[in-house]
Amino acid sequence: MTANGKDIRMTLRNLTLAAVAAAAIALPAGMAEATKVKGEVTNFDFSFQGPFGTYDRNQLQRGLQVYHEACSACHGLEYVAFRTLSDRGGPELPEDQMRAFADMYEVWDPEERDWRPAEANDHFPESQFEGAPDLSLMTKARAGFSGPYGLGINQMMKGIGGPEYVASFLLGYTGEDDFQAGALFYENKAYGGWVSMAPVLFDDMIEYADGTPATEEQMALDVAAFLTWTAEPHQNRRKSAGFVGVIFLGVLGSLLYLSNKQLWAPVKRKAKKS
Repeated sequence: MTANGKDIRMTLRNLTLAAVAAAAIALPAGMAEATKVKGEVTNFDFSFQGPFGTYDRNQLQRGLQVYHEACSACHGLEYVAFRTLSDRGGPELPEDQMRAFADMYEVWDPEERDWRPAEANDHFPESQFEGAPDLSLMTKARAGFSGPYGLGINQMMKGIGGPEYVASFLLGYTGEDDFQAGALFYENKAYGGWVSMAPVLFDDMIEYADGTPATEEQMALDVAAFLTWTAEPHQNRRKSAGFVGVIFLGVLGSLLYLSNKQLWAPVKRKAKKS
């Protein structure tokens, strides 16, 4: 190899080592920043957490009712189609109930240039106020737990943290309020400060269709579970496919191991005799 070639190779090697060292130094700070939780988030238990967890259909139906009666006046679900409410693994509303539920909403029809009752293929309306975020992906936008960054260990065992944050936020109002810049703000422990959204859940404010007591905590957990489904509607199927994949890889690994032993057995016997 020429002198120029050696110089280029050494330069590339030094640059690579420098990049690795810089990444190693920066990683802990990045981990701390990415996993930092601002407020107090409670670790609630949900049926869909863990590698074998699944959605509770009854809880999703209750969460849909809470969203409809307490949240839909301000917040939208623009990425959720009404027809998905009948999908397997979701709220699983009968088709006639799903269509009747959609009919309670109005959507803008660009062809008719007018509002009309929503149909099965329409999506939930967008948020009605500029400051009210859409809730379709809210549970994926919020992280509630810290842990090994990038490894997904806490996410696999505890979930993505979003449902816990949503439930903690809804239950996190301290009862304190304050006027700031001419607007009323409310203290929230989960947020870690003051928010403009007033408390929306109160005991027995709605009557569940299945007779479950509508406590503040129950409603918060139910709507948090429903919003997790809106963000991860195929979670049950994804977990089932992953479980099948693990079994397949285990069987394949065993066959490869046995085949390897069978292939090299004559060679090992010949080596022993010699």
